[in-house]
Amino acid sequence: MGRRRPDRGRDGRARPACRRPCLSGAARNAQRRSGRHHLDRLRPRRHDRAARLPRRPLDGRRRDGRRAGPLIVEVRHGHDFARGVAALTRPAAAALACALAALLAACSTPVLGPTAGDAEDFVADAEARLLSSRQQSARADWVRQNFVTADTTALAAEAAAALAVETAALAREATRFDRLDLPEATARKLARLRGAPLTIAPNHPAQQRELADLQAGLERTYRASANCAAAPGDCLDPAASRAAADLRDTDQLLDLWDEGRALTPLMRRRHERLVEIANAGAVEMGHADAGERWRSAHGLPPDTLRGELDRLWNQVRPLYESLHCLVRGGLGAEYGTAIAPPGAAIPAHLLSDAGSARWSGLYDLVAPRTRGRGYDLTRQLARNRVDAPEMVRYAERFFASLGFDPLPATFHERSRFVRPADRDVVCSPGAWNVDGESDVRIRMCITVDGDSFAAVHAALARAHYRWAYRAQDPLFRAGASDALFAAAGDAAALSVTPGYVVELGLLDTPPPPSGDVPLLLRRALDELARLPFALVADRWRWQVFAGAVQPERYNRAWWELREEVQGVGAPAPLAPADFDPGTIPEVAANAPLTDDFLAGILRFQLHRALCAAAGFDGPLHRCSVFGSRDAGARLRTMMEMGASRPWPEALEAVTGTRALDASALLAYYAPLAAWMDERNAGRSCGW
Repeated sequence: MGRRRPDRGRDGRARPACRRPCLSGAARNAQRRSGRHHLDRLRPRRHDRAARLPRRPLDGRRRDGRRAGPLIVEVRHGHDFARGVAALTRPAAAALACALAALLAACSTPVLGPTAGDAEDFVADAEARLLSSRQQSARADWVRQNFVTADTTALAAEAAAALAVETAALAREATRFDRLDLPEATARKLARLRGAPLTIAPNHPAQQRELADLQAGLERTYRASANCAAAPGDCLDPAASRAAADLRDTDQLLDLWDEGRALTPLMRRRHERLVEIANAGAVEMGHADAGERWRSAHGLPPDTLRGELDRLWNQVRPLYESLHCLVRGGLGAEYGTAIAPPGAAIPAHLLSDAGSARWSGLYDLVAPRTRGRGYDLTRQLARNRVDAPEMVRYAERFFASLGFDPLPATFHERSRFVRPADRDVVCSPGAWNVDGESDVRIRMCITVDGDSFAAVHAALARAHYRWAYRAQDPLFRAGASDALFAAAGDAAALSVTPGYVVELGLLDTPPPPSGDVPLLLRRALDELARLPFALVADRWRWQVFAGAVQPERYNRAWWELREEVQGVGAPAPLAPADFDPGTIPEVAANAPLTDDFLAGILRFQLHRALCAAAGFDGPLHRCSVFGSRDAGARLRTMMEMGASRPWPEALEAVTGTRALDASALLAYYAPLAAWMDERNAGRSCGW
């Protein structure tokens, strides 16, 4: 057998270059005899690459004086390292230095950070996982909303909780790629992953479960305290709110207001704890608090968003103050100025809505007396024997006239258009894409009236939006922003004008211009009144998250903001334990409302731009884009983008500008503003 090469082992394989690179065989044998051969068995520690001091004296003895085993040396940074080396004998020090050099030069394995390829793989995996989880959650929630029972509610809550846990885990994992230079689409997908869910618990299973339990408990208490006196057992039906709006007895209204807040003190402790957990999770994700995380979700720096909201509100506020003055005057005439005094905030119980956010129930108190009353669409629908399915077909004709493709055949099979007689359901309009691809449907309780006719057009617009972006990657299958998604539907509803109804053959001739004010007033009472409410609800929560409002001041700060911004006051003394924000469903559900405010501005921007594309030349409130392929092409371009581009680009695709602007809203309501100025002459407006 041939002599083995000294650089190879017994199996003939090459020896690793890093093993004892500086000593000859004789030197190594001498080391073994002297007991110092353990010096070259240095290994870097994975958890601490800094070296450490010897764990015992270098003379080989323990502190009790007994002889220790072979010497093991670990090294620290700085002076400790120098002292350790100085204590070694010269041969040992040389061996140590040589071994360290070998380890650093040849044996150390560099720890590499994530790469762009890792980010791409992560995003692809996240999209597949989320698509599956969202389908399961959507199906469970669809069943719950169409068969409201304790069991379906529990199953939907379990599916939603599982989705929230997975979404939060992906959000935390997505932060690993923050410092990478990535393709724009990948970076945008990672940003969307990091931003969801808006309210996130820390990376701790117990706190994640607690957050889910707190949110479920808040919603349960809200449902239990929701005002159902006008229609017992029917809290899920908007008819309950309409019945309450018809009350005109101040004592009954005050009782109703008190009943609606009877259980909300139970929510305060839960909300306080929710704030603590949400803030901890937000800080873990790099935000100052949960409020900053909410504001970061709008594609603008948080402080820039604040400034934009203030700017837009300052544009709209004079019009709102005129409406407020008109309504307070009508309430004073109905109940007396002792109850609704001039120049003061309106008592909340008089405003026919738990959040004082929609005032449409007060129309008869402020309606024009000497002008034409417009037209009664409800009467025209009844006269033409239009039912709920036919209302849906009219809306489908509207979008076909804009050049939109038909919705899939399953749309009619799987949607729910009317309220069943045999079970409880959720009635508020909603558009769904259950499988994230082609299963588009809507959920409504259509009644044959003018409000539902417009609402059907809005719901169909959102269904078409979900259908339009189906070709996008899963993380981009959403509106460019929640505000734009909502505004697209609302803009379609603005095209339900008297002229459009004439084109459908449901009305012989449009009403004269004198009939415009009643139509505009109804819309303003329902929509314009909600804008400051949305601001109040989120400003209050931002202050709570930031610690500017402590739990003992929750209720006081709530009413201070409502009076400052809305001009609405508490009708009775407040107790320290009260938690009146709990009467608001969005507060109970921990759902932000900034997008509601922005949608209230954007719907008019979109409407004005679509009317310009349609070649309409006239008062904005009379424009319908029915039959305009050019307007439809602009709207469809925005919808097909989904969330693949920032929302200012999607807005630009329709309007030609990326800037938010309330001037279109003011132009739409211009005839109403002029009429209110006449009616309010001589009144003490403001509060």
